[in-house]
Amino acid sequence: MRVKIHHEGTNIIIILLIILLAINTPLWLYVKPIAIPITTSAISAILWLLVVNFFRSPRRRFTGNRENVVVASADGKVVALERTFEDEYLHREVIQLSVFMSIFNVHANWFPVDGEVIFSKHHPGRFMAAWLPKSSTENERSTVVIRTKNGQEILMRQVAGAMARRIVTYAQPGVESSIEDHMGFIKFGSRVDLYLPLNTEINVKIGDFTIGGITEVARLKPQEDVQKN
Repeated sequence: MRVKIHHEGTNIIIILLIILLAINTPLWLYVKPIAIPITTSAISAILWLLVVNFFRSPRRRFTGNRENVVVASADGKVVALERTFEDEYLHREVIQLSVFMSIFNVHANWFPVDGEVIFSKHHPGRFMAAWLPKSSTENERSTVVIRTKNGQEILMRQVAGAMARRIVTYAQPGVESSIEDHMGFIKFGSRVDLYLPLNTEINVKIGDFTIGGITEVARLKPQEDVQKN
């Protein structure tokens, strides 16, 4: 898979590089012993590489069966998998599947299903640790609802974490969604929640690691089976 830098991080990476060069250049020119500029430069290089790693933007292609598939929207670890009541848009009991992204994960977010975006709304809020249950309803967050090709509605929620201070959501009503496309980006620590129908077949468990756009986390029931129930 081909990897590039996400456009959300280009300015940050350039500005950080300029700042680090401004700090380290005088040290190499004027400070003795040489161990000091060597140490400072090493720390600066590690910091810069961590930021570059954070803003990776891999292009991924799902090679499995796309019919009724739900793929992971983010790289990270499954931290919640439970039955809950979604009260913002769906207003019914659903399965909540949450993936936490550490600062070492890619923070681009993928559409979880093929279909069409029918709802998108940003909510201001707090910045509690993203792995806490209350973060889904109290933190800064963005809600997106996608109607699949068989008519089912899947809700996806981007949740800011303790370090995250900006959620970017590209998905807007009327936009066609594809599991190979980015639907947004969250900067510096966060989680993504998926709210799925109760009869969905879940293919992951708590503690599993996911790859956004690649890992098949669930399968939706075919529409004819949904109508029978």
